[in-house]
Amino acid sequence: MDAVEQLLLDLCRDVLRPLIEADNGKLYLVSLSDGKLALHLAGACSGCPGASITIRTLIEPAVHAVDPNTQVFVTVGTRQPPHAVLLEADAHDTLS
Repeated sequence: MDAVEQLLLDLCRDVLRPLIEADNGKLYLVSLSDGKLALHLAGACSGCPGASITIRTLIEPAVHAVDPNTQVFVTVGTRQPPHAVLLEADAHDTLS
């Protein structure tokens, strides 16, 4: 994992995850490679009309503040994509 990918992973886990969880949502990492970050919102975010606002005004600007060239893909729903990993506060060792 290169330095930018590590920064993006840290951002998702340490900044975005707590904000999503504050509204009873869950943030999953689907993939991170080759300048593409794929995330999935679940929990209270599933079916929430504000999910698109969260993506546009929170997730995308935060990711682009770390790396403007990273493409961000976010899905929302009750079914997690295959191989998605729930981001958790104590997951530093398992994802790095």
